[in-house]
Amino acid sequence: MATDRRVRNGVPCPIGRAIDAVGERWALLILRNATLGMTRFEDFRSDLGIADNILSTRLARLVDLGLLTRVPYRDGGRTRNEYRLTAAGADLLPVLHALAAWGHEHTTPDEPAEPMRVVHRTCGHATTPGGHCDHCGQPVRREEEAWIRPWRSPEPIPLAAPVTG
Repeated sequence: MATDRRVRNGVPCPIGRAIDAVGERWALLILRNATLGMTRFEDFRSDLGIADNILSTRLARLVDLGLLTRVPYRDGGRTRNEYRLTAAGADLLPVLHALAAWGHEHTTPDEPAEPMRVVHRTCGHATTPGGHCDHCGQPVRREEEAWIRPWRSPEPIPLAAPVTG
């Protein structure tokens, strides 16, 4: 865990500690995009419409907290960093599922849109997040899950695997 003074490691309430870690504006949206395989600064910036300085700060904080890790890559003659989910970042998947369900139930988009769906890639059918597939009854592991966000694309997007090691 980071030593940042804003993270209150000593607070007994796990909800309070979690909010200290991921409750900043943009953090969960960055983690959502990383869950869907986004890794590059430019892509996060473009998709979220976030200012460079704020994105840099949020990415650095998520790295410090161990939710993302930096992975260097070459872009022409320059070395840059990709930002990939760690196991701790990937473990936020149920939180993202819960936020999606809550948002669908209690908020309304500006323009009508079909809800986000979770797809069991093994059988290809939509299912309820977590647990077992509603269609085939098999467990739905992370690597077998995809999301359809119809306002973006009708195609299922597989979830990114966390970086190991």
